[in-house]
Amino acid sequence: MRELLDDCVHCGFCLPTCPTYAETGEEMESPRGRILLMDMLERGTLALEDGLTRHIDSCLGCLACVTSCPSGVRYDLLIEETRATVEARVQRTPVTRARRAALFAALPHAHRLRGLAYGVAIARALRVPLPKLTPHVTFAALRDRPPVRTPPVGERRLTAVLALGCVGRAVGDDVNAATARVLAACGVEVLAPRDQGCCGALELHAGRAAGHVRRSALLDRLAATGADVIVTSAAGCGSALKDADHPAAARVRDVHELLAEVGLPAQIGRIDARVAYHDACHLAHGQGIRDAPRMLLAAIPGLELVELDEPALCCGSAGTYNLLQPAMGASLGERKAASVRRAAPDVLTAANAGCLIQIGAYCNVPVAHPVTLLDRALRCR
Repeated sequence: MRELLDDCVHCGFCLPTCPTYAETGEEMESPRGRILLMDMLERGTLALEDGLTRHIDSCLGCLACVTSCPSGVRYDLLIEETRATVEARVQRTPVTRARRAALFAALPHAHRLRGLAYGVAIARALRVPLPKLTPHVTFAALRDRPPVRTPPVGERRLTAVLALGCVGRAVGDDVNAATARVLAACGVEVLAPRDQGCCGALELHAGRAAGHVRRSALLDRLAATGADVIVTSAAGCGSALKDADHPAAARVRDVHELLAEVGLPAQIGRIDARVAYHDACHLAHGQGIRDAPRMLLAAIPGLELVELDEPALCCGSAGTYNLLQPAMGASLGERKAASVRRAAPDVLTAANAGCLIQIGAYCNVPVAHPVTLLDRALRCR
């Protein structure tokens, strides 16, 4: 911890890229300010109860500061370790404890989330008013699930096992199905075993030790299939799995990364639409993948790819952030929605379910995962 803290030279390059600093202008709401608080905590000159917890909780963990830092400060490791300390030592209010307990009683469990998703689909069909951040779940999407094995089209180039995700299986199994179809069209055999656990990402971001156990167990399960690569379509899951201290972590690929490597089929159907691409934080900053999704989308005939202003600024979803920090989450959601409206796209696309739910809640533009657009283009060729 001391060595990581000493890497920071307090230059301030991180400040303009930090969403909470951009919203508040407060030094303690910036990475530099939070590192100062961590340093004081480590030296024993500041207690957890002296306001530090509030500033640590308000960090989105978007990692934009890691990208912008010229000194290579590993803020991602610093915030994860500090949050683990807060989780272990801070006595939160009863309301906060209850809210966090309810979230984590559901989020790492795909079958529980899927049951909730069916409830949401029924409510929508009956036109029952729902909270703003309720995912737009349909029965059609819930029925579109990837088979356990999807054979490749033509000669097999490699075998990939698909990490389905917990939120993914509940509100985005159609994205998993599209991922399997697109990879198969590119000569990739896709395995999608149903007995998968959680990648632990949401718990890791919240400082919960259970996330490490879940992540290792999932990598064990996926590696046991013998697949050449482990593929994810969710930015948060992919970032967590790649960061694991596990032999199989080196085999993890984001779907856009893998598709850029294997290449798309020569024949691609046409989609006439103006499409804005939003960089999911844990894809752009966590995995350093920015060009591949844009390149793949630009390969679709008729598709006009447009950029958002403030492209590196988090949308405010950040795993459970918009639920645990609703005021800041809403402010950032409105800010991102304004950026989308200025770009005036027909469709907004992002490679993470949380981003799609958050942005879709704050603007009237249809949202879609890039893979679903690729799937649509390949199926109508």
